Amino acid sequence: MPDILDPDDATDYLRRWKGRVDQLAADTQEMSARLGRLRATADDGEGFVEVTVDSTGVLVDAAFTERIQRYGPEVTSRALMRAIRAAKRKAGDQARAVVVETMGADSPAGQAIAARVELQLRADASGESDG
Repeated sequence: MPDILDPDDATDYLRRWKGRVDQLAADTQEMSARLGRLRATADDGEGFVEVTVDSTGVLVDAAFTERIQRYGPEVTSRALMRAIRAAKRKAGDQARAVVVETMGADSPAGQAIAARVELQLRADASGESDG
């Protein structure tokens, strides 16, 4: 701990502290930008549909194969939901990796953010019914 009564120690301490704060801000901006660009794509496992979600789990694209035309709406619905759940799980994994890469595996802030993002995506993915 610096001697707060010594102006040089106090100045050095504040300079180091400001450097850590500046680095945290830069890391947080980088993480936010990368999460904003994150997309995860997955399929239903049976060749009916492939979907893409963003880092928050919002569906941004869905592509159905011609195979889906031979089945009823309930099959389409189940296939779509399976694909969305798979994409959300993948997005959660990717989001955790982004947070760890930008904030560091040992960062308490990074750990908290990664856990919250992944928990939200996994809760959304597991909370949906197959129809």
